[in-house]
Amino acid sequence: TQYNAELPWDSIDMDFMNLNQSAHGDIEFGHICTRMRVPRKVVVGYWKSEEAQKQIATWARVAAGVADAHNVRCLMFGMNMNNVAVTDGDRVEFEQRMGYHVDYYPVSSLMEYFKKVTDAEADALVEEYKKEYTIKIDESGEEVYWEKVKNAAKAEIALRRVLKDEGALAFTTNFDDLGDADVNDPNFCGFDQIPGLASQRLMAEGYGFGAEGDWKTACLYRTLWVMNQGLEKGCSFLEDYTLNFAEDRTSSLQSHMLEVCPLIASDKPKLEVHFLGIGIRKSQTARLVFTSKTGKGVKATVVDLGNRFRLIASEVECIEPKAMPKLPVASALWVPQPTFEIGAGAWILAGGTHHSAFSYDITAEYWEDFCEILNIEFVNIDKNTTISNFKQQLRNNEIYYMLGKALR
Repeated sequence: TQYNAELPWDSIDMDFMNLNQSAHGDIEFGHICTRMRVPRKVVVGYWKSEEAQKQIATWARVAAGVADAHNVRCLMFGMNMNNVAVTDGDRVEFEQRMGYHVDYYPVSSLMEYFKKVTDAEADALVEEYKKEYTIKIDESGEEVYWEKVKNAAKAEIALRRVLKDEGALAFTTNFDDLGDADVNDPNFCGFDQIPGLASQRLMAEGYGFGAEGDWKTACLYRTLWVMNQGLEKGCSFLEDYTLNFAEDRTSSLQSHMLEVCPLIASDKPKLEVHFLGIGIRKSQTARLVFTSKTGKGVKATVVDLGNRFRLIASEVECIEPKAMPKLPVASALWVPQPTFEIGAGAWILAGGTHHSAFSYDITAEYWEDFCEILNIEFVNIDKNTTISNFKQQLRNNEIYYMLGKALR
């Protein structure tokens, strides 16, 4: 409540005291908020100090993300993956609590857009690809390469138009639902490959994305992208894919079949076409290939526990991977903090998902503020986490939310 940093010792009087007091401006207001049970962020410090401004800026970015969440519509192109509980949940409660609106959108309707994309439009987009990425033609051969890249461009155009027409800012796909199943049928209308390249590029532009119908991560990634604007190192959808148990430093290889956002790439991405043997459409498939930047970051996920939503944040360190010449996908290699065993173990105990929204720039403080505003549970895994203390925190939280619901 005061403009100056230090007291004017030689001239301070009661007029100065009354015009620069914290008693009513800070402390009384804080008491009233507590009595009214108003959740809020308290920043203590001189308003010009770097630390105070940093905390205020964090809150401001989170507030922008929360405001955006209430305007996010997520389209599910196909449903969530069968028998994968973590990609599903209560969409009605999700909207009530967090603001996001999630709708199923028939793939057959998406295909109506796809059929209307012209060759000229696709060719123009391919020319953009040539400018933005390194062209790398391998075993598919030049003819197949350009055919698949062009079809990937058509998929991007179709997806972009649906999202725009429907006013949607996030979407999901399902590799078992890509339109007509029989590519040999003369009337075939479907994607000839998983639209991975389109998903990668749309994420970079700010569209939320979740693979396997994971609408919660799609929405959360959109919020992460909004909060991340203007910061340096980028963000992405990622999946805990496979592990490297090493004596010196165990790590987790993050990737997906295709869909990793190029905002986290350490170098100019390569546009490649390779065979993908997963999902309903096993075929040569276009994708951007790169490895991530190194450095510290935070992954986050939101899970539906039945009686509440829980947001889990986990600090990780991205490290340099070894060469992987036979794995042509985008990837990141990271070590959960404080150690792989504790970080990964705590994530599993908290019910964490195999998908996450990751950023180098958005710290756990952002997610804590986000949860405070939306009144959802927040747990964080960091360098100070121990398994015994973390288990006790989860038990305490369970009691807190069960009693809170009973009292309401």
